[in-house]
Amino acid sequence: MNMEVFFLTNLPLAEGFGINTNIFDTNIINLAAVVAVVISFVGQNLTALLEDRKKTILGNLEEASLRAAEAQERLKGAKAQLELAKKKAKEIREDGVLRAQGEVNNCVTQHEARLSQLDEFKNETVQFYQQKAFKQAYMYVIGRIMSRVKERLNSGLDSTYHVVVNNFYVSRFTEYNS
Repeated sequence: MNMEVFFLTNLPLAEGFGINTNIFDTNIINLAAVVAVVISFVGQNLTALLEDRKKTILGNLEEASLRAAEAQERLKGAKAQLELAKKKAKEIREDGVLRAQGEVNNCVTQHEARLSQLDEFKNETVQFYQQKAFKQAYMYVIGRIMSRVKERLNSGLDSTYHVVVNNFYVSRFTEYNS
């Protein structure tokens, strides 16, 4: 075992083939070489991937903007349709109220006309029965008067008085019939 240790310890520094990682400058050179290799091989691919990703993101943003604008237009259209529907509903409601009021007024007018006709019919009926009752009373009174006149005439009135009485009652009778 001693021999092995001796062999490794007797070797001079920086002799032989290999990378010495103990030196700071060597590490920087190695790192620069690795970065140069990575950039030369991977850089173009990475740049292309980033460009593709950038184009995809920009395309998605433009598509999202278009969709947002379309959605905004559809929202405006829907709001306009809603306002139009509200206006139409208000017009229909007002029209319904006006029609209902017109029907009520029409029914009231028809009812008033019927009541007026009934009132006229009542008045005509009352007038007819009043005239009938008056005529009956008149006929009764005239009949009674005529029977009394006949009684008086038959009881011995003179002819002058008889003519005066008859003329008086005949003139009254003709005045009443006129």
